[in-house]
Amino acid sequence: MGANLKRFALMVFVTVIATVPARAEERFVIAALGDSLTHGFGLPVEQGFPAQLEAWLNTHSPVPVTVVNAGVSGDTTAGGRARLSWTLSEPVDAVIVELGGNDMLRGIDPKESRANLDAILTELAARDTPAILAGLPAPLNYGPEYKADFDSMYPELAEKHGAYLYPNFLAGISTEQDPAQFAGLMQADGIHPNAEGVARIVAHLGPLVLQMIETHAPKS
Repeated sequence: MGANLKRFALMVFVTVIATVPARAEERFVIAALGDSLTHGFGLPVEQGFPAQLEAWLNTHSPVPVTVVNAGVSGDTTAGGRARLSWTLSEPVDAVIVELGGNDMLRGIDPKESRANLDAILTELAARDTPAILAGLPAPLNYGPEYKADFDSMYPELAEKHGAYLYPNFLAGISTEQDPAQFAGLMQADGIHPNAEGVARIVAHLGPLVLQMIETHAPKS
């Protein structure tokens, strides 16, 4: 009788284990910390940068990916720095830092922008959180010295902190040579990309994000 009970108990144990659902596959979570370009100004949520990037990555990535929209329209590097701790209050595996455009539009001293981005990347490095630093080239409106100082902060800070560098967030659409084609990728304000423009940006940036994921995602 004792042997039969043992066999029965073993059968029950095996049955229970077989019916327990497998643990959901862990997702690689990326926070997109930025301004209106990240937030998706003027677009439905599903057409904005975070949603389109997430969809693109989940057709290419070896692990499932979630992209958190941590963009705020009109935000500066100072604003991004101020809310970094809140952005990281939930578990995040990596961060895309897309800030500086509004600093440039306001003519903020590049030294201030550099200090804010430096602080953001310093905090991410302290948390051992990989980052992509996405820049924007400055126009010559404020003179060649301003442009040189502004443009140089992205590669120099990326090198300093070991971040992935993406020099121009709009590279996917700024390569358009035909003004009419470029205009067709922008909203009426001429500043923010439309849904197709965002798709081009994602396709251009996506491989670098994928490289980051493949390097830092836990190996099964």
